[in-house]
Amino acid sequence: MKVLFVASEAYPLIKTGGLADVAGALPVAMRARGNDVRLMLPAYPKALERARRIETASELGELLGGHRARLLSAAAADSDLELLLLDCPALFARDGGPYTAPSGADWADNHLRFGVLALAAAMVAVGQSGIGWRPDILHANDWQTGLAPAYLRLAGAPNTRSVFTVHNMQFQGRFDAEVLAALELPRLAFTMEGLEFHGQLSMLKAGLAFADRITTVSPTYAREIQTPEFGHGMEGLLAARQRDLVGILNGIDDTLWNPSSDALLPARYDVASLAGKAVCKAALQEELGMAEEPGVPLIAMVGRLTEQKGVDLIAAALGRMLELDTQVAVLGAGDPHWERALTELAVGRDRVAVRIGYDELLAHRMIAGADMFLMPSRFEPCGLTQMYAMRYGTLPIVRRTGGLADTVDEASPADGAATARGTGFLFDAAKPEALLEATRRAVTMYADKPAWRLAQRQAMQQDFSWGRAAEEYGWIYRTLAPHGVAGETKVRWEAA
Repeated sequence: MKVLFVASEAYPLIKTGGLADVAGALPVAMRARGNDVRLMLPAYPKALERARRIETASELGELLGGHRARLLSAAAADSDLELLLLDCPALFARDGGPYTAPSGADWADNHLRFGVLALAAAMVAVGQSGIGWRPDILHANDWQTGLAPAYLRLAGAPNTRSVFTVHNMQFQGRFDAEVLAALELPRLAFTMEGLEFHGQLSMLKAGLAFADRITTVSPTYAREIQTPEFGHGMEGLLAARQRDLVGILNGIDDTLWNPSSDALLPARYDVASLAGKAVCKAALQEELGMAEEPGVPLIAMVGRLTEQKGVDLIAAALGRMLELDTQVAVLGAGDPHWERALTELAVGRDRVAVRIGYDELLAHRMIAGADMFLMPSRFEPCGLTQMYAMRYGTLPIVRRTGGLADTVDEASPADGAATARGTGFLFDAAKPEALLEATRRAVTMYADKPAWRLAQRQAMQQDFSWGRAAEEYGWIYRTLAPHGVAGETKVRWEAA
């Protein structure tokens, strides 16, 4: 099976969030199962620095707005995954992030930047790119590549099918209707059944409306996004396409997140021997300037500091968490208001440590050194850090939503340590009191060392491998793949 996997970011080439982890790992897992998978993303400066064996694959000519582009073939830095890097310096050779300028504001021409990426992906899919390779499946991800299934469908290319994965419905890629002409999309596509969303063009909706199959990153989230609470205005479209919608739980990269082989830790450990975890905890307490208190549960939060992640619940409950005789450590960046609020809450408290910023190395040490992991998200399509935490024997405290509900089971000593079950602690209401009650249950069970050790071991043995997800995606690809190969189809339309 030949698959073109197109995304706007992929680890370790460039990363802003969980999409990069998925795009960096799932194609590798698919390739390991005998599929011919190529990963396509923009040739950002950081991506060019980190890729290997870069060569020109083909010249694409002038695409949208006369932007000259070419495809570079390359190899991933840490695997044999084949890359296609879309080289268009006018759009991608910039300081700042993939989506934002150094000021933090969105690039004003993001519609063109990711429109060109989507169009180039469609050109590869229909055999018009000149690279001598054509996929059976075009797999697009999130709003940045949502136009790819639209371009493919409008090109009339029946022998390449498309899959569109939604990683977060909140981000919809909405632009003024005037960009339709710049994107060389026909006016007939700008309808309620197509690209139009409340008078604007939505690239996310394009993927939802035009892809042959829609996936999202957990079974619970697939159900949730068909409701007004989580559908962000597109629940009607998703409900209408429910037969084409499936939730597949993400996996984690066991080579990067494995306490028995993690070179970033001061000591390694595994499910058979947890002694190294105590060493990690003591080292983390020292690094964060906390007292070394081995018997006091250390609770960590690593992630974006936004209300979606429930950081306001943590801020509101923090004082009462400390009254449970705990330590709390936070690592993350996000909303400046919550960055300041958490920093201020740490002042004068020797059992609270807050580090603002993104630090992958410290993230490993915090997840390994903590006893419990906070993830009280208001919504969470899948979530990866709670799976990392379980892999490291750090029991998560999570809200029962999305992928958190699919991956964490309530821990309980039941009738004693021998019958203890579960892998973490869940709550339902997005309120500080509910978070505090779940934390109280965790602290109570922490005092029961035999039950706690058994829950740790159960958490560490959960199967969150990408192999499971790759099998499910492979089944979808096989059900979609057409028979036979059509000739080239030119991906061009008159401007709207």
